[in-house]
Amino acid sequence: MLSPENIRFLLPWLIGLPLLAAVLLLAYGKTVENARKLALGAALLHLLLTAVVVESARKPLTDRKSATELAPPSERARVFIPMFVPGDPGLEKKDQSGIITIADTNTTSWTLVPFSKDNPKLKGIQFFIGLDGLNIWLIALSSLMLVPVVLISWDSIKEKSTGFYAWLFALQACVVGVFLSFDIILFYVFFELTLIPLFFLISSWGTGANRREAARKLFLFTLAGGLITLLGLAAAIMAVYQRTEELTFSIPRLAEIMQHELHRDDPVSRDFWHEKQYYIFLAIAVGFAVKIPLVPLHSWLPGAYSEAPIGVTVMLSALLAKMGTFGILRICLPIAPDGTLTAGLPIVGTLAAFGIIYGAFCAYAQHDFKKLVAYSSVSHLGFCVLALVAFNAEGMAGGLLHMVNHGLATGALFLLVGCLLQRYTSGQIADFGGMWKKLPVFTFFMMVVSLASIGLPGLNNFVSEMLMLSGLFDLHNAKSTGIGFAVVAGFGILLSAWYTLTMVQRVFFNELREPLPAKPGEVSDLDNRELAMIVPLAALCLFIGLCPQPMLDTMKRDVDTLARVADDARKDHAIPPPIVETPKGTPTKPKKTEKERELLPVPKAKAK
Repeated sequence: MLSPENIRFLLPWLIGLPLLAAVLLLAYGKTVENARKLALGAALLHLLLTAVVVESARKPLTDRKSATELAPPSERARVFIPMFVPGDPGLEKKDQSGIITIADTNTTSWTLVPFSKDNPKLKGIQFFIGLDGLNIWLIALSSLMLVPVVLISWDSIKEKSTGFYAWLFALQACVVGVFLSFDIILFYVFFELTLIPLFFLISSWGTGANRREAARKLFLFTLAGGLITLLGLAAAIMAVYQRTEELTFSIPRLAEIMQHELHRDDPVSRDFWHEKQYYIFLAIAVGFAVKIPLVPLHSWLPGAYSEAPIGVTVMLSALLAKMGTFGILRICLPIAPDGTLTAGLPIVGTLAAFGIIYGAFCAYAQHDFKKLVAYSSVSHLGFCVLALVAFNAEGMAGGLLHMVNHGLATGALFLLVGCLLQRYTSGQIADFGGMWKKLPVFTFFMMVVSLASIGLPGLNNFVSEMLMLSGLFDLHNAKSTGIGFAVVAGFGILLSAWYTLTMVQRVFFNELREPLPAKPGEVSDLDNRELAMIVPLAALCLFIGLCPQPMLDTMKRDVDTLARVADDARKDHAIPPPIVETPKGTPTKPKKTEKERELLPVPKAKAK
């Protein structure tokens, strides 16, 4: 496997290789055949590079000490400690035997926009990227999903195919950049740049008459939400500068400063941050809520999902929506932990819970395949957001794992829907029936992916859904109780099975009924190209369902650290810890907080 130095060298290429592929496509992909072969080769090369990097980094990330273990006082406030940072200047350390080694400093010297060379507190915007347990599997998902996207577009994109594939690779570069970024400005730039490829991909290669309107609506909604998020990020950065005179855009450093400020002995400082974080959290969360999307900020979704070419729809559901949930996990929770407790569940959590039910009923009411799967994403991602803002280890681990699981299952569902739409002239569910007699292999994989989507035990969504439910039962939040949210989420799982299995029963297990074929001749089952894009995703759904522990072990350290941040915030709000069970099964009373102890009556001295 690769050494840390080699991983640092290759990490920027995870962003640079798709951009290079886009340039090569414009230069050499003049014909449809050349464009799609070059696109497939570049996607496979990127997948190979990502697989090598992820496998080499997985064990060092898994072997890190958990945040629950004793740590030096200087590291207690550190939330994110990214590894394999390109441009890391290193630090010489000498052990007892006198051997000098170069240790990671988890920072970078690659400054894009310097502010001051004389004042070290005025730090510039940096190309600060790295790996940790929160982003490694999302980067793997981003690389994996482009291969089936190219394959599903193989025969359907014949006009201006060079531009189509070039924009796809530009979109992939931006998505990977979001997941890799540890500089808040770099994160935001990549986050907003995804709008440009999306706009042209939908407006130029969309399949419906309203594709331009759908692209315009997606662009304006996401841009407006992103501008509000920018205001929240600027408020957080300037508030830190106002209190500490340190201007930094480093996400790990901002989270560390926030932890120091929240736990100072100065009550004025604590009150300042408690008040500011509520509004900072809400402002930052708006742009992420639009991208996910949360109800009622979802009105761009039906048009974008139905009008976009099927490959772009796969990217939207499997990757673009995860940028919003990842932003909540990476930025909102560590930078505004108090805001998460006071506004996360009461406001964002309530919207997410409503979206679970609303999305499920909308999915059941749909007559179009693509819109049904689109609204199912609203429901599933509402569950994911609800678990994240529960702000405990189980909820965050389940939410992060569900980002990957949902990308695999829903991405595979859209790919199968695309295969069906390429065979027939209609995408209406009512026009189909008894298709298992006509397409038995297709039906088998549709059943596997549908069962994975509804959380059948043994398949991937079951693991993440059980973790998220356990996180909702264990909230310990001052303003919310867990049982109501858990009931809503559990009912959402039931509704997911209801509308998914109803669709499967209507389309595949009634009397044979099919619309007109898209091409003359007999409609065939899945071919080798289509099997190549579906089989790996179905196999991963099964593998993760049976063996999720390696992924959970990799993210354990970072999830535990965020859980410690949440526990510290709860102590500030005087929220008692949960009742724990002794080995004999006798419940023990929770320890009183410092504020509670101050309110206890002073015992009178005994008379002599």
